[in-house]
Amino acid sequence: MTDKEEQKSRVIEKYEGIYKRIGSNIKKYRNKAKLTQEQLADKSPKLDRAKISDMENGKEDFMFSTLLEVANGLNVDVEKLTKKERMVKKTE
Repeated sequence: MTDKEEQKSRVIEKYEGIYKRIGSNIKKYRNKAKLTQEQLADKSPKLDRAKISDMENGKEDFMFSTLLEVANGLNVDVEKLTKKERMVKKTE
């Protein structure tokens, strides 16, 4: 593993929860839009299917501009991709 790859791995580990949350939100909104990873990737020259997959699985250390491209491709505000889901308690 190169120094650059090790550094990237450490960054992902440090912020793993955030990357996974964003990835989960990307997947949720992509499915809601009825898009495949390939179709979403086609909406931006910066993206390919593999990068979308890595982002959805919390394995990609991406730049904010990339997240903006994804949000644009999904036609959602970037805030929706970064936000934590609220847990709603069911009352009986």
